[in-house]
Amino acid sequence: MRLDRTDGFVISDDKALLDIDRVHAWLSTDTYWATGRSRRTVEKSIAGSDAYGVYGPDGAQAAFCRIVTDRATFGYLCDVYVDRAHRGRGIGKWMVGAVRDAYAPLGMRRLLLATLDAHGLYSGAGFVALREPGLWMELPAPVPGAAESVPEADRPAVRLPVDLEEPG
Repeated sequence: MRLDRTDGFVISDDKALLDIDRVHAWLSTDTYWATGRSRRTVEKSIAGSDAYGVYGPDGAQAAFCRIVTDRATFGYLCDVYVDRAHRGRGIGKWMVGAVRDAYAPLGMRRLLLATLDAHGLYSGAGFVALREPGLWMELPAPVPGAAESVPEADRPAVRLPVDLEEPG
């Protein structure tokens, strides 16, 4: 996929164009969800996903996102990032909309994402809160340094962000 905006920005799914150093720096130092992520993990995540870059008129990468998907029934939009120098120009909205539209013909049953602070961006692209959050479960990553011998009843409850918790 390649789409061009009238202002010279381009979105592409060509992984060869991605500036992995830049993507790694963005994710590992300027996000709440991936702070400290290793370059190797970024490389592996891109290799195992459909990845998208947005490039400015000068060819430098300005934004990134990826979708983890089977390309038939399910997709997970994640690692959505717009460089701070390019924010406020509608690039995030354009990128999310373009990626959403690219998957529409596949007829996937569900395209999910998680966000702490960008609900307006995603709702503008048609995303809504989970209709039945009680149907969903997660297998949380182990907490580094946590004692494996702590009985489950004594472990702290996993707290979801307020916007993902069930009402009541």
